[in-house]
Amino acid sequence: MGATARREVRTYVEEHRDRLLSVLADLVEEPSVSGHEGDAQEVVVDHVESLGLDVDVWEPDADRLADHPGYFETSTYEEHGFEGRPNVAATLPGAGDGPSIVLGGHVDVVSVNEASWSHDPWRATVEGNRVYGRGACDMKGGLAANLLAVEALAALDVELAGDVVVESTIDEEAGGTGGALSALERGYVPDAAIITEPYGVPNVGVASAGAMYFEVTVPGRAAHAAHGFQGVNAVNEATEVVRALDELDRERKARVSFEPAVNQYPEAEGAVTNLNVGVFESGDWPSTVPDEATLRCRIGWPPGETREEVRAEVEAAVESVAEADDWLAEHPPELRWFGWNSNPHYLDTDHEFVQLTARNAEEVCGRPGEWTGGLAGLDERFYVNYYDVPCPSVGPRGGNVHGADEYAEVDSLVEVATVVALTALDWCGTVADA
Repeated sequence: MGATARREVRTYVEEHRDRLLSVLADLVEEPSVSGHEGDAQEVVVDHVESLGLDVDVWEPDADRLADHPGYFETSTYEEHGFEGRPNVAATLPGAGDGPSIVLGGHVDVVSVNEASWSHDPWRATVEGNRVYGRGACDMKGGLAANLLAVEALAALDVELAGDVVVESTIDEEAGGTGGALSALERGYVPDAAIITEPYGVPNVGVASAGAMYFEVTVPGRAAHAAHGFQGVNAVNEATEVVRALDELDRERKARVSFEPAVNQYPEAEGAVTNLNVGVFESGDWPSTVPDEATLRCRIGWPPGETREEVRAEVEAAVESVAEADDWLAEHPPELRWFGWNSNPHYLDTDHEFVQLTARNAEEVCGRPGEWTGGLAGLDERFYVNYYDVPCPSVGPRGGNVHGADEYAEVDSLVEVATVVALTALDWCGTVADA
């Protein structure tokens, strides 16, 4: 690709960093906790329409997605459905038959406890090289970078040979089936894609974790606490299940390793798989022996195991408790899988597009990055596992993701926009080069 066009891209992005922050501010100021993305998507639509792009806005159709092997009903779909929660895809059409690319990002964020923030979570606050706000890093910052990247490409005095599609999708924090998967099933299957998750450019994300939710219901027998000998305390019985799950978690941590996860977080050494008991509910009165306890849990794991293999280990751990307990042997716990139900993915780092992305990240940042990923479930898996589309992650540096005072580094957002624009320019080519 011509050196002049590349210089123009870099210059445009750098000169418009204030525009990037302005778009990010508009996005942060529209709270879009999963299930409530509609208002934030209007911000995206207004922006891409102002660029003169071809814009497609649609609500997912769960019935049409139901038979897809990557589909599951997310918790937000069960609670809110898809009405009023549109996806957005905007196309900068190529003038030739060059390869196409999707620049993807999700607009939904997780909830906040405002009392724990020292900044307003629903306002983009810039202090030095940091911009604070819910979603600043995960991942409205990456979405704003994509929007500036496509703006820079549209402003170039060249004709791209391939289509560039910028997407703003919903539902990722709950599993993404109504977002990225819906976009792929709508026909937005590119030759390559980049999703700007916060992987700490120049690092390039090449893997995601498998993730599943499960619920264990443990029975007891109710009685007055004064006559506890007549009852069976479900809390005590469920505690034995928790111990078994904890033992399984420690055993898995000791044997499961994955280098890209440790490249991303060195402190993850020895902990790249995780089984978390996130909810423990039982009883409603101190003087009553509870007759039921419920555990809701998440298990995550890096590439190397299938959902079926991991499920079998969890189920065996729960069954082992019942086999060793007289009460549970006759009243076994019930295990139910629900919500998140995804396989991991691992991208071939030798693929030409992945190598191209890494070279551009190194050039823009002035230093090489690492191949990272494998700790969280991501939308990238849909592209790689089901459509054979290379989809690395290039995103900002930042901190406190999902926590109080989430932030992204401003310089890294500019770097991400530059890397994405240069990679799209190189990949799609121009008519003049054809």
